[in-house]
Amino acid sequence: MPPILHGEDDIIFSLDECTSALDQAGFDPRDRDSLASAALSLRRLGNNSEFLAEILLAELKGKHTQSHDSAYGPQTLVLSDLRQGYFLRANIWPAEADSMFRASGAHSFSYGAPHDHNFDFLTLGYFGPGYASDYWEYDYERVAGITGETAGLTYSGREILEQGKIVHYRAHRDVHRQLPPAAMSVSLNIMAVNPAQGWHDQYAFDVENDRIVGVLNPTSTEVFLRMAIAIGGSENTDLAEHFGKAHPSDRIRLASYQARSLLLDDPAERDKLWAKAEMSGSRLVEAQARENRERIA
Repeated sequence: MPPILHGEDDIIFSLDECTSALDQAGFDPRDRDSLASAALSLRRLGNNSEFLAEILLAELKGKHTQSHDSAYGPQTLVLSDLRQGYFLRANIWPAEADSMFRASGAHSFSYGAPHDHNFDFLTLGYFGPGYASDYWEYDYERVAGITGETAGLTYSGREILEQGKIVHYRAHRDVHRQLPPAAMSVSLNIMAVNPAQGWHDQYAFDVENDRIVGVLNPTSTEVFLRMAIAIGGSENTDLAEHFGKAHPSDRIRLASYQARSLLLDDPAERDKLWAKAEMSGSRLVEAQARENRERIA
């Protein structure tokens, strides 16, 4: 279960004071002292019952305060620029009775969809009764990321993100299925950002059958690679072969082989390509290659 970070503090931070404190102390979720310092700053911001309402009022008046576009959707308000390894956001969690839930459905807010994260983050219950989560844990290093693969999930309980509670979601370890709160709620997050995290998969799970059912973070690199191979050219082919052999992301390596196989009409040539993929050293690529060779045969 994600660790719950305890500790009381009555100091109230403005948003600027919170980011200044985080800038000074840094945010490294792997370091206990850094994690505790960040949690304290988040708690002090959470003690400020007015700052978010002021931001929302400015948004409604057309005075756009978001410093950059959100990639998360209408429930998310980005509160800071991408800074040194982190940014701040607020998330709105509607209840089932709220009109935005009825109009958009549970899926739009990730309710009922078990998933992990490829980044660490801290979350604080800021307003309302808070959403509930069922939690599991798994070992990311022991899975290849194949659709239908056994995940090795271990159930660890249910918790509600009550007002004032701070939880540390650990990358590639904690899996949660969120449930709507009893009434509309808001959480505040400190999101860790690492340039390498985009190469690590984030998964959707079937928790009842202990399976990985999909990847939630496809990258533009994969799309561009497939397009480049389809367009053709010796330079594109050379790059695709290099990616297939040495790219740090197994998902990109697999995309290289898949795209190149689509250009081969001869089953024998496709089998030859996938035979090479079987020897790539990637469990994901090897498993897909074996399945494709069986299909060709």
